[in-house]
Amino acid sequence: MKDALRELIHGALATLRAQQTLPDAPAPAFVVERTRNRAHGDFACNVALTLAKQAGSKPRDIAIAIAAAINDPRVERIEIAGPGFINFFLGAAAMHAEVATIINKGSNYGRNASGNGRKVQIEFVSANPTGPLHVGHGRGAAVGDSLARVLDANGWAATREFYYNDAGAQIENLALSVQSRGKGIEPDHADWPSDGNRGDYIKDVARDFLAGETVHADGRDISASGKIDDLDSIRRFAVAWLRREQDLDLRAFGVEFDVYFLESSLYSEGKVEHTVKELVAAGHTYEQDGALWLKTTDFGDDKDRVMRKSEGGYTYFVPDVAYHEGKWRRGFERVINEQGADHHSTVNRVRAGLQALDIGIPKGWPEYVLHQMVTVMRGNEEVKLSKRAGSYVTLRDLIDEVGRDATRYFLVARKTDSQLVFDIDLARAQTNDNPVYYIQYAHARVCSVHRQLAERGITTDSAAGLGALARLDSEQERALMSELSRYPEVVEAAAANLDPQLVAQYLRELAAAFHAYYNAHQFIVDDAVMRDARVVLADAARVVLANGLDLLGVSAPQSM
Repeated sequence: MKDALRELIHGALATLRAQQTLPDAPAPAFVVERTRNRAHGDFACNVALTLAKQAGSKPRDIAIAIAAAINDPRVERIEIAGPGFINFFLGAAAMHAEVATIINKGSNYGRNASGNGRKVQIEFVSANPTGPLHVGHGRGAAVGDSLARVLDANGWAATREFYYNDAGAQIENLALSVQSRGKGIEPDHADWPSDGNRGDYIKDVARDFLAGETVHADGRDISASGKIDDLDSIRRFAVAWLRREQDLDLRAFGVEFDVYFLESSLYSEGKVEHTVKELVAAGHTYEQDGALWLKTTDFGDDKDRVMRKSEGGYTYFVPDVAYHEGKWRRGFERVINEQGADHHSTVNRVRAGLQALDIGIPKGWPEYVLHQMVTVMRGNEEVKLSKRAGSYVTLRDLIDEVGRDATRYFLVARKTDSQLVFDIDLARAQTNDNPVYYIQYAHARVCSVHRQLAERGITTDSAAGLGALARLDSEQERALMSELSRYPEVVEAAAANLDPQLVAQYLRELAAAFHAYYNAHQFIVDDAVMRDARVVLADAARVVLANGLDLLGVSAPQSM
């Protein structure tokens, strides 16, 4: 309805220009938004205030003229508020038309083409291949995949990418840990590597390595030599083994990636060296104390940063710059990195490095969504350890405990900049206090109505129901129709703010409106026309619930 109102306003402006009431010039940008208080109407618009200077008139006089030029059955009345805000009160016809749109569009309802097929890449999870995914990775997976789904729904062509560090000290520690396990050395032994990985999974990697197993990960087969002193083979095999395990966890979570990118390729293909040479050639570097520095302060950083250390080797942000230069050259207009909040210090450095390349990368590219930590609770006590991982709760632990749907919903249901408490007891509860159960139950209730109708041999007529929506005039029915009409705006807002929790919050509010409707009215009544009308409204709720749940990667069950 928001778009429809914008069209009505543009039509009124065209009329006023033709009448020479307004100058023949494009209108400045204006906003149509839902009011916070329904007493002030359903929507408010500031167009008259934005036109005042151009028209040389008082905003209130312009607002009155615009209101007089709008005549549409969907608008019950228009009021002018304050200095010139236009408040729209929608009539029942507008709500009925929206219900018909929902039924007719089905799974496409709420989707729009604003992205116009432009390319956006979302990088998320990007866990180091040194152990099972933990709950923080799970939050990144839930948020990142939902962001991709939301952007797809807004017409963007989204690519999901996983970047993993398959080189460096932590990979060396992984290899040494597997080697030690293979030699029968336990984590509490004096010969255990000082920074070794202590989880039980290391024992499994060592067992398969000694058996000469082959694992398939990221499109490659990696075979173990089985030789316990062959550290290079152990390293390659351990990384592949853990990448396979991470991928299995992600698949169980309903998350798949289009691209897997290896950090090692930045070095093997000379991309890091090439990027450093570009930065030097662009004149944004200098030598000092035997180190190579980047003038990141020229691009908003608080101090210049070392690129190449005096003892040799690049600092960790340099390969990040090379990696993101590659993203730019791959043609991604937008790049969004979903990462843990501990990555906040790299944001300015990476952006400064990209600006320093002088190749046209805009400021603020890439975009970042940083999520806060997750605390897992059971019985009012924090759960901290997983025997398999050794020192943290794994994503698989949560999936096994509460299921994929509850895990995905709970991990995305709060703003990313807020810490999240994952209550296992609540996530498992089959009560209305559990939001994902509450939402899914609303969808299942509509499906149960259809099963009951079929059992009684009763057929319904959607067209007749849509034609009789005027008979649905109770408080619960009007509230449900109004709530349904908000969905396209929520999808737009979730993309604009990179905030899929808006969808999760909306679904809970929609479920509340549906349950209130369901509890207040009988659906299987003798009056066939009333029956058709109530069922078609319930079907509209089912469509929107299913569409919204799909954006979160959560199923819409037909029975519970």
